[in-house]
Amino acid sequence: MTPDAASSAIALCNAADLQEGGLAVPFDVEYGGQTCRAFAIRFEGQVYAYLNRCTHVAMEMDFQEGRFFDDSGRWLLCATHGAAYAPDTGECAGGPCQGGLVRIELSEFDGVVHWHPTYLLKPLAF
Repeated sequence: MTPDAASSAIALCNAADLQEGGLAVPFDVEYGGQTCRAFAIRFEGQVYAYLNRCTHVAMEMDFQEGRFFDDSGRWLLCATHGAAYAPDTGECAGGPCQGGLVRIELSEFDGVVHWHPTYLLKPLAF
């Protein structure tokens, strides 16, 4: 990781908070001038984050906060219409989705998961 990337990183959670196939850690971002919910997960040992917005209908995907994985732990599901997404890419894997989830860049170092704002995904003004 470059020094610039590390300096713009925002601490999200302790690495131990993200268990393989377990509950997501939610957080808020600014996307397109709106406050949106996002979530971070761990899949196959890596951390990933996406905007919590189904591509079928622009609504939050989790019926119970933080529950995105199906029972097998292999797919991220939209609880409303059953759209399935690949946890490592956010790409549509089945159901009524139309394209992939909006990915948010994460890194993990020193026991902490960080997210990296971009021009499209910004931290909320405090």
